[in-house]
Amino acid sequence: MILTYLDRHRDMGLLLLRVGLGFMFMCHGLPKLMGGPNQWYEIGLAMGNLGIAAWPTFWGLMAALAEFGGGFLLMVGFFFRGALFLIIIDMIVALTFHLRHGDSFGTYSHPIEDGIVMISLFLIGPGKYALDSYIVKTLRIGTPEPGV
Repeated sequence: MILTYLDRHRDMGLLLLRVGLGFMFMCHGLPKLMGGPNQWYEIGLAMGNLGIAAWPTFWGLMAALAEFGGGFLLMVGFFFRGALFLIIIDMIVALTFHLRHGDSFGTYSHPIEDGIVMISLFLIGPGKYALDSYIVKTLRIGTPEPGV
């Protein structure tokens, strides 16, 4: 196998990926979050593409929180898979919005690409340099092995 010596840096690669993508999602989510109820309403109207017309302001706020808060949780690796699940849902809604509005492939490819990466990270996990991993490791200290 070529360059197998780099396998020892897998967790560092996951950290870089988490921090980079998390930061970018925070950058996308912050203006939406700060936009207030009028902008949340506009964003939330995208749920209509899935047949959900009720509470657009609530859904817009949830989308902004999924991007900003989910991005932060992705960065630090806390509640990792839960955060990714919310971001994946957000990407599905964004994709349906762009497809329904007849946007070009260059526009709707972004939520597809992010969705693929988020699903992959969901399956891979956060790596050892994550708050989730630290908490699990800390909770296991002092816990007797089964059968001891």
